[in-house]
Amino acid sequence: MEEPLTVGRVAELAGVTVRTLHYYDEIGLVRPSARTGAGYRTYSADDVERLRQVLAYRRLGFGLREIADLVGDPSADASVHLRRLRGLLLEQRDRADAMVTAIDRELRVRATGMRMTPEEQLTMFGARLYDEIGGAYPATRRTEPRIAARIWDALGDARTVLNVGAGTGSYEPADRDVTAVEPSAVMRAHRPAGAPPCVAAAAESLPFPDQSFDAAMAVSTVHHWRDPVAGLREMRRVARRVVVLTFDASQTVLRHQFWLTRDYLPEFAGLFTGWPTLSGLASAIGARAEPVLIPWDCADGLFEAYWRRPEAYLDDHVRRAQSVWTRIGPQAEQRAVGSLRDDLASGRWTERNHDLLALDAAELGLRLLIA
Repeated sequence: MEEPLTVGRVAELAGVTVRTLHYYDEIGLVRPSARTGAGYRTYSADDVERLRQVLAYRRLGFGLREIADLVGDPSADASVHLRRLRGLLLEQRDRADAMVTAIDRELRVRATGMRMTPEEQLTMFGARLYDEIGGAYPATRRTEPRIAARIWDALGDARTVLNVGAGTGSYEPADRDVTAVEPSAVMRAHRPAGAPPCVAAAAESLPFPDQSFDAAMAVSTVHHWRDPVAGLREMRRVARRVVVLTFDASQTVLRHQFWLTRDYLPEFAGLFTGWPTLSGLASAIGARAEPVLIPWDCADGLFEAYWRRPEAYLDDHVRRAQSVWTRIGPQAEQRAVGSLRDDLASGRWTERNHDLLALDAAELGLRLLIA
């Protein structure tokens, strides 16, 4: 843009009123850098760029004070703002997609002559997956020290660490300089007081310059990403070392290794149709994969955690903190839980899985990718 734009022209192009631009000038949010001889405001290319950022954040629901802090951050250039805005827009799109999915699910239920309960309607309608399970996380999803030791050891001597898909903050090492990234507002709200700073962004579009961290970590989150390969490559871009706790979603694991998916949840395998293989995820960042055993008394209530404590899966609070149950839908969940309850009462579960009762840890496909 060679010539500065008048306030009227900027208002016309941006779809706002001149009065709005005057107000932004008065409060110091967007101050035009020059005036005409007659005293009219004119906007340079840099002024327009700042205004674009302000309007974008405003239309995403941010308050003016929040926006002033965001656009006034001296460490954030235009690319950082664009990546952040892209992540926020992806979150909005995810919410819209979740709403469509919920409507389709209810339409299918109604087509059978049934109706969802009021609780199911309020839980499912328009709720993003992480927002549905986020409220239950603090109760059952916490750091498991034995798994944490593996993750922190893999971080090596990294001093600055980016935690991608950070959730409520489990597994963040207290002795390092951590920055968290979490797209879900519900998850961010449940982070404890004093937790490291958390940025609202998606893994696929991290708002940080290249190689800005010693290491990037991601724990039990890759399966929630829209594009896991793109997210892993973003981690590789912004950090010199990458450590990811994920799982092997191969048919061998899904169909044979874990009794819950093998005997009660055949729908689980369908959730990962088209999902990248473990080797594909590893090769995307040049990582090696190491198995991580799950202790029988695992403190972190991840999906496989209760492999030797099957009664836990009958607890609704436990299931609400595991995204699988939300993804398979209420009918499959009710059927699986009912079957498990019957098998526990009859002794059939113990008969099928008696060999597990002597194990202190189990290999259920959990993997640590280290690059």
